Amino acid sequence: MPTMPPSASKKAPILVVLHQERSSPGRVGQMLIDKGFPLDIRRPVLGDPLPKTLAGHTGAVIFGGPMSANDPDDYVKAEIDWISVPLKENKPYLGICLGAQMMVRNLGGSVAPHRQGLTEIGWYPLNATEHGRLLMRWPKMVYHFHSEGFDVPRGAHLLAQGDAYPNQAIRYGDNAWGVQFHAELTRAMMQRWVVHGAHRFIMPNAQKGREHLEGRMIFDQPLKAWLSDFLDLVFDREARRPPLAAATLEAAL
Repeated sequence: MPTMPPSASKKAPILVVLHQERSSPGRVGQMLIDKGFPLDIRRPVLGDPLPKTLAGHTGAVIFGGPMSANDPDDYVKAEIDWISVPLKENKPYLGICLGAQMMVRNLGGSVAPHRQGLTEIGWYPLNATEHGRLLMRWPKMVYHFHSEGFDVPRGAHLLAQGDAYPNQAIRYGDNAWGVQFHAELTRAMMQRWVVHGAHRFIMPNAQKGREHLEGRMIFDQPLKAWLSDFLDLVFDREARRPPLAAATLEAAL
């Protein structure tokens, strides 16, 4: 059932796809509700169906999870194939970590571990490309929890880059977006990830749990502010007009 914002909304719901029974859309969900969007939360891994069309939805978000976009499970393949729905209907789509990798697989790209076995688990620098800078301001540090990355499919634009994994954010067409990092975590969510994922901190390039929580105190506010603006960019067409173009238009009036 859709989760409604505090006041009645005339906006169509956003489909939210999660991958574990206790997974949460976190700050992404809360921000979307605050922006007036109901949430239609589904968990295909638990048997929830995905809609055959997004005609009744504003768009969709597929979140991360412990599985791989290369896994042979039927629901993984079904989600990858389903992404053709928002792509063909030109509906806003946002893939976060696994959700971005699934979009890349749908578009014919590849998802793979780092050649030297490096991970990104913790806080790492982010650098916007020229395409990215023209769209918005990006945070300098972002939070990660992954050991696979994606290439840039044909027709997609690279928006932001990292060090160990160079492809961090992409855009395909007008309405499809993918990010490798996590801006959706509340503090409680990060605490759970640090506790339940502690066995991963010995992996190459991973940071210790203390660094995750200390980094949050330093880097989280700019990441949170970016997330709100980014959700506007994805789900609000008016937000996509570059500030320079907007200023030029106003000066001409």
